Amino acid sequence: MNEIKYLSVCGMLGYGFPEEGLRRAREEDLAFIGADSGSTDPGPYYLGSGKGFVKEMQIRRDLELALLAARRKNIPLIIGSAGGSGAKPHVDSFVEVLLDIASINKLHFKLAVIYADITRETLTKAMKEKRITPCGPVPELTDEKIERVCNPVGQFGTEPLIQALAGGADVIISGRCCDTAVFAAYPIWKCFDPALALHCAKIAECGALCAYPVGANDSLLCTLRQDHFIVEPVNPERKCTPESVAGHSLYEQPNPECFYEPEGMLDMRQSNFKQISLRAVKVSGTVLRTSAKQTLKLEGAELKGYRTITIAGICDPMVIAHLDDLENGVRKAVSANLKGVVAENEYKLIFRHYGLDAATFVKPVNPVLPHEIGLMIEAIAPTQKLADNILSLARSTALHQAFEGRKATAGNLAFPFSPSDLSGGEVYEFSLYHLMEIDDPEKMFPVKFIVV
Repeated sequence: MNEIKYLSVCGMLGYGFPEEGLRRAREEDLAFIGADSGSTDPGPYYLGSGKGFVKEMQIRRDLELALLAARRKNIPLIIGSAGGSGAKPHVDSFVEVLLDIASINKLHFKLAVIYADITRETLTKAMKEKRITPCGPVPELTDEKIERVCNPVGQFGTEPLIQALAGGADVIISGRCCDTAVFAAYPIWKCFDPALALHCAKIAECGALCAYPVGANDSLLCTLRQDHFIVEPVNPERKCTPESVAGHSLYEQPNPECFYEPEGMLDMRQSNFKQISLRAVKVSGTVLRTSAKQTLKLEGAELKGYRTITIAGICDPMVIAHLDDLENGVRKAVSANLKGVVAENEYKLIFRHYGLDAATFVKPVNPVLPHEIGLMIEAIAPTQKLADNILSLARSTALHQAFEGRKATAGNLAFPFSPSDLSGGEVYEFSLYHLMEIDDPEKMFPVKFIVV
């Protein structure tokens, strides 16, 4: 085999993509179709709660189009990090949608399901053997953190997916895995250069995000050969350039010369990006430098409490100028009201001033006060009832809180909604973001085959 062509349907399954792109791609001699379906971008809530951040209706639409296209061509469909965060609840709900689509369309195929969940016993054993280290500026793992972690998963590489392909899978639904694994597993299985396979996969993982105009909700055609690969959007309104493809090689990476995957470090210092047609770019020269120890990135979230928020507008220049005084007064009043109910260190009361410093969390030096701002008040407490109560106290106090120079006795805040208080439910925090040394990922993540 001298060439592999494959299609990345979009940057995130469920974000949508033009159906016309699939029709164009069907004319190509595709080896497989792939799509990533997960991310930590929406935060820890979805991993901790086991819920998906892309709605079922969106997933059903994209999945059905991709599945039917793959079955018509009798090629594998590979989905990674199914359901958003890739833990068992996400994978199971995703497979349920898949099976319903298969039933409606009377499809027959061999399905491979790969779970990415890690047991607490596995974590404890690895911690005691000093095989777990923080991945970035996070605390060391402890027995207490392991006990509290929800839905811990391991972000594996290509090996379990290759095992599924070797077992004859027509459709692979994988739990949490590296985005690159979705697109690199097949080429590596077919003995193509792992460095080029992984680099091409790095570009493919976000669909046509590497093209102009930028957008993750479109498809990308990838052609992998022995000494280079080519990427080209299927949408004729988009085009790849050396700058756009090289730029996407750095996507979410701190080092412009390399990026890391479970298979090793991808060295891009000699990578060459060349325009070979109006819309296609050829890439060569990337080198894989394997590491002596194989590691697995761990992810998990911990329940920290329950949230209630309110959002209000402020256009009184005196209120805007005295927000710190208002906030301090509210905190003191709320604390006094809650005396004997809940200690101050058991809840959080957070004020965000949109239009001043809410996005940067840095107070501007000599700020020019805006005409108006949005104030969000957030309460986090051990129970939803308590969070609701704390927020209610804070909101009502802020509405009439006095400050130096205040003349009016009417409200400080304008509320766009009634009811003004919105209960947000559980609050999770990433507590497991570590690397674990492993020996055999295939044994840790066995493949389950199902004849559909």
